[in-house]
Amino acid sequence: MPLRLPRSPFLPKTASRHRKGCLAWANALLPALALFATPSHAQQPPGATPQGPPPTPIIAAEVVLDDWSDPLESLGTLSANESVTLSATVTDTVSAINFEGGEEVSQGDILVELSDTEERAALREAEALRTERQNAVNRFAQLQSRNLAPRADVEDSRAQLQQVDATIAGFEAMLDNYRVRAPFDGVVGVRDISVGTLVTPGTELTTLDDISRMKLDFDVPEVQLGSLSRGLSLSATTAAYPERVFEGEIATIDSRVDPVSRSITVRALLDNDERLLRPGMLMRVTIARSPRQALVIPESALVPEGQRQRVWVLPSREDSDVVQRDIEVGSRREGDVEVIDGLEAGELVVTHGNDRLHEASRVELIGIEDETTSVSDILLEQRQEGDR
Repeated sequence: MPLRLPRSPFLPKTASRHRKGCLAWANALLPALALFATPSHAQQPPGATPQGPPPTPIIAAEVVLDDWSDPLESLGTLSANESVTLSATVTDTVSAINFEGGEEVSQGDILVELSDTEERAALREAEALRTERQNAVNRFAQLQSRNLAPRADVEDSRAQLQQVDATIAGFEAMLDNYRVRAPFDGVVGVRDISVGTLVTPGTELTTLDDISRMKLDFDVPEVQLGSLSRGLSLSATTAAYPERVFEGEIATIDSRVDPVSRSITVRALLDNDERLLRPGMLMRVTIARSPRQALVIPESALVPEGQRQRVWVLPSREDSDVVQRDIEVGSRREGDVEVIDGLEAGELVVTHGNDRLHEASRVELIGIEDETTSVSDILLEQRQEGDR
């Protein structure tokens, strides 16, 4: 049985470069491998009848039905799902800082405390006044129940108590301004303040970002607007993690087209459970437009002739003859091509050695590209068999 070769439509760029390297190696070695296929005329004994040229060694691949889409590429910038710059609303000195920077905090956590000595003293004074007013209300209520005090005095004392309650509520609200809290769960930025720093309204204390999900904003030419829709899947890569592919989907399409660049802004959402992505990072975006099932073959199987595209088809794994066939191709991606017409799923097409074939060629199938081994493994196995 011939060896099989892995091929995936979603190979990373490094794997694609490896495939191209293997293709060059295959083109160089296949003529030499023909020497191992059958003995040459020079090796035949004197007087023997010539047997014809040896079969050409080839590598083939199956026509597969696979997921396909028309990619649209762009560059985008990441931003946090929620982001805020925290600042003070009052003027005073910093009395405590409850973070170092870079750690995750929960909603409501106190991050910075400002000095509030005078305000707390005023609150205690108001609370003492409330106790006095509450006692007055109780006394007037008892006297009025025995008809020893007019009802108006009771109502006045209760009104004064309510006034003190309002004053206390005002002091408590004021004291809350001396505590800078996290408005949502997130990661705090580095701090540039110290205890004792005098801050005023608007002074930046720190930043807070919710990076559990990331927003990815990128621009798309207006001519592509008709192929975009909410929920369309996409993938994104970044130079910081070249081997990782981050999946997401389109969440928002801007309502306006930029009249200068004639492009429209699109926003996608990416999950960031591992906290690898950070706001401000540059990402390369690939949108999977018009997702569908399509017949796919390796691009190396194509034999272009003018405006036509042809492939060499092997009728079966045991057959030694090949047939050339015209096909119609669609879109392409790295290493693969979509076949619109001319082939059926399961057929074998020649991917390596097809540049030496003609209608009368006899071939020897030495390997099939699929998902188990590489071109280099196939060629190495053939060389080892020849050495033996």
